[in-house]
Parts: sequence; C-alpha cells; structure tokens
Amino acid sequence: MVRNMNKTVQHKKAILEALEKSLGVVTTACRTVGIGRTTFYQWLQDDEAFAKQVDDIQNIALDYAESQLHKQIGDGSTAATIFYLKTKGKKRGYVERQEITGADGMPNNFQIEIIESTNE
Repeated sequence: MVRNMNKTVQHKKAILEALEKSLGVVTTACRTVGIGRTTFYQWLQDDEAFAKQVDDIQNIALDYAESQLHKQIGDGSTAATIFYLKTKGKKRGYVERQEITGADGMPNNFQIEIIESTNE
C-alpha cells in the first residue's frame, strides 16, 4: 500500500510538471504522464493541496495568455484591443449589449403578466 501511495505521489508530481509545460491543458498533461483524465479529476476532488497546485498552474497560464494579449495590443492589433475593451472595459461602456442587473450586480427577475381581455 505504501508503494501505491508513493507511485501516486510521483504521478501527481509528474502531472503538475506536465500541466506547467502544457499551459494547463489537462488532456495533454494526462497523455504525457500516462494517466486517465478520470484519475486526474478524482485527485482534484479528493486532494485539496493538489487542487490548489492545479489552480495555481491555471492562473499562471491565464497570466501568460493575458501577457500575450497585451503584447498584441502593443503591436497595434485592433482585434486584441476590441476584445480587451469588451471584457475589461464594460464599466466604461465598451459593451455590445446592455446587461440589466439589480443591486450589487445581481440579476433582476422579470415577470410578464398577461391580462386577458373580457370584452363580450
């Protein structure tokens, strides 16, 4: 049983390294290490420390993607600039559609009442 635990620890370490190299792509990391996705997601559910490490790697990957977006904006990409403004500039009015929310950004519930005419 101790041997299996050591093997699991080694596999978790290997999957974390593979996740870093694949920028958080789970399928690629699992294939690299030779672990099924089901096993990966079971570890994610059962091991809080492992889940935290995976989350940290995903945040690093997101930071990398954002840095690439900023690079494209700096290089004059109109599409990158528009994308950034649509996602980060909503509060300044850079939106294509209006969002109606209630207090503290919570959604409003609208109900439409249909009144049938009783003209006879």
